[in-house]
Amino acid sequence: MQRKVTKAVFPVAGLGTRFLPATKSVPKEVLTLVDRPLIQYAIDEARAAGITDFIFVTAKGKSALEDYFDCANELEAKLEADGKHDLLDALRSSNMESGSIAYIRQHKALGLGHAVNCAKRLIGDEPFAVILPDDVIAAEKPCLQQMVEAHAETGGSMVAAMEVPMARASSYGVLDIREDMGAMVAVKGMVEKPKAGTAPSNLAVIGRYILSPQVLDNLDKITPSAGGELQLTDAIAMELTEGRPVYGYRFRGERFDCGSKAGFLQATVAFGLAREELRDEFSNYIQQIVSMREAAQ
Repeated sequence: MQRKVTKAVFPVAGLGTRFLPATKSVPKEVLTLVDRPLIQYAIDEARAAGITDFIFVTAKGKSALEDYFDCANELEAKLEADGKHDLLDALRSSNMESGSIAYIRQHKALGLGHAVNCAKRLIGDEPFAVILPDDVIAAEKPCLQQMVEAHAETGGSMVAAMEVPMARASSYGVLDIREDMGAMVAVKGMVEKPKAGTAPSNLAVIGRYILSPQVLDNLDKITPSAGGELQLTDAIAMELTEGRPVYGYRFRGERFDCGSKAGFLQATVAFGLAREELRDEFSNYIQQIVSMREAAQ
């Protein structure tokens, strides 16, 4: 029986330069998608998957993230007194139990692998999850929950995977497939951002991982890339060379790249239309905009 996955690492030390000037004073992970910050979607997904220990790898200027997860006693009391119970429930969903969340500083931007390795002492010898909040996934069953259930059967390391057009494969880490079993693929190799026309498949790695603790040891052994960064993909690929299994999991859901402005806007439309109280008014507005543009042409 595989050990249960209860710890998750959230690498949130990035500067969010693609969203300047907003991210000059507000961490990118606190930018709001409809009425919740990006980080809340990641936390909710982790909770649904049974995660109980949340490890944030942060950097200077990220104090708003820590404040967000604190209790707002005065505001809660005001909402309670005013009988605004729906808002009170929504507010309390952002609270984290004392001791369940830890913050670790990444002092230098040395890549995703380095960020994950910063959490090594808190992870110990357990399998653990990594969630990149930039990747927001709309799914009936949350993506990480799907993966945790699959991992209970397979063990090893597992990455979320999504089919992308071959022309875009060079923007992702790409899986070299040994055996395709449908939702699951056995991996024989991984290539980080392959040169155009050289990708071994069009199955791209997306920002959800369940990793063996040996991956942390691998991060101490791999050579940094030309930019001085430690690539998480390289440490996962080392699992294969040492005979430990790695799987790709084709999750059921739609992924939005909220690390880009276009992706963030697309997610806003999708999540807005999914909200019953917003759907009709928002849909009508979008239809009006489309009609106006078509008429102008």
